[in-house]
Amino acid sequence: MPHVTEPDLRGIRHLHCIAIAGVGMATLAAMLKERGYRVTGSDREIYPPMSDFLAQADIPVIQGYQGENLSPAPDLVVVGNAVSRTNPEVAALLDTAIPYISFPQAVGAFFLADKRPLVVAGTHGKTTSTALLAWVLAQAGRSPSLLVGGISRNFGQGYCLGSGRDFVIEGDEYDSAFFDKGPKFLHYRPQAVLLNAIEFDHADIYQDLDQIKSAFRRLLEIIPSGAPIVACNDFPEVLHVARSVGKPFVTFGLNERADWQAHDIRDDGRQLAFTITRGQHAWGRFTCPLMGRMNVRNALGVSALAEMVGLSAHEVAPGMASFLGVERRQELVGEAKGIAIIDDFAHHPTAVTVAIEAVQLRYPGRRIWAVFEPRSNTCRRKVFQKPLTEALGRADRILLGPVFTKPQDPLAAADLFAPAELVADLQARGKYARAGSSVSDLCTRLTAECRAGDVVLVMSNGAFGGLPCQLLTTLQNG
Repeated sequence: MPHVTEPDLRGIRHLHCIAIAGVGMATLAAMLKERGYRVTGSDREIYPPMSDFLAQADIPVIQGYQGENLSPAPDLVVVGNAVSRTNPEVAALLDTAIPYISFPQAVGAFFLADKRPLVVAGTHGKTTSTALLAWVLAQAGRSPSLLVGGISRNFGQGYCLGSGRDFVIEGDEYDSAFFDKGPKFLHYRPQAVLLNAIEFDHADIYQDLDQIKSAFRRLLEIIPSGAPIVACNDFPEVLHVARSVGKPFVTFGLNERADWQAHDIRDDGRQLAFTITRGQHAWGRFTCPLMGRMNVRNALGVSALAEMVGLSAHEVAPGMASFLGVERRQELVGEAKGIAIIDDFAHHPTAVTVAIEAVQLRYPGRRIWAVFEPRSNTCRRKVFQKPLTEALGRADRILLGPVFTKPQDPLAAADLFAPAELVADLQARGKYARAGSSVSDLCTRLTAECRAGDVVLVMSNGAFGGLPCQLLTTLQNG
């Protein structure tokens, strides 16, 4: 039952992925398939869009976890972090001589050895910034590779295997596997890091903010001496971590103390326009179809790192102007009866705040509905009870879905986020706020109470029962 850190790639033909249905594992499976390996997988539940994605990649997937899935024996097993030691297929694996590794170890071993990994990390903004950086490099003719935890609308998927030197990769701070509780990004061999934000999150694996900071500190510590580090100084903990490592870094942010700043930010209803300065000198005027000041900040960090790896403002501009974003990141699902519906991945008070502010900037004067599902491992807990009240209170009307149930992360009732308490707190401030009992309940209320001109911002780090599309269809057919 050997766990390997550096597999001998010469002897590997068939890889099997346990817990393949996650976005990251499914993407890795497709990358391996494109490289010519035979890839199989297993998962407890597999359904669209991941089932369709894997079928299109011609990767067979077995429903359910069982020891029989390992026969005939693959050359190497990739174990996802969604399964534990007690999983029946994992337990069977541990009784064999089949070597196994984690998802991030596989990424490092199979794809990063001969590349320059540009790692984008941080509590917020890393998915959009990763996809943006890769697209900027691609439009500049660099032919980068990409691995991101979402579907890039420019690349049409969550990865790209380019011929160029650079591999742009989203650096996730979540743990790697049951046998490796360290963050994924420690396996990505960083030769440059873009660090967007550091705040508390992932309450199921990190006890406090200090543990989060320690993880990011370890990332910066393994960067080679002299390699580019770009850090956002809008978040104090980013500066604290970057300074503690003792390596040179440049800063970016929406403040006057940053090395890279943005000025004259405008939104004309279709795109953002802003001027980037470097060291108080104008670097260029840019446009980008995204919305919100958070995405201006993302563009700042990408510009700073792009310049440090050799691109000029003139080379950055085409990628910025043609960037289509990432699915479920402030994505306009559609408009019906004058009501716009936006789907967003926000699941942290800061992300909720900037998502609402972005919609207000793009749709000035329109009534904003914030519809939120307490789904993430942190938001299901009371830890963000009060901060979420402040964040959601920025909207005109607030609806809450029920707390998502996760069998693999059971919580005592006293530890659960309380939608009724948040609603009461908001109502005490004079806000319209309601808690729905189901997705159907929320859709019915929105259909009945929304009026032409409203914008419905749906926020969840999961599917939220398909609420955005369900609401759009109901409005179209009503």
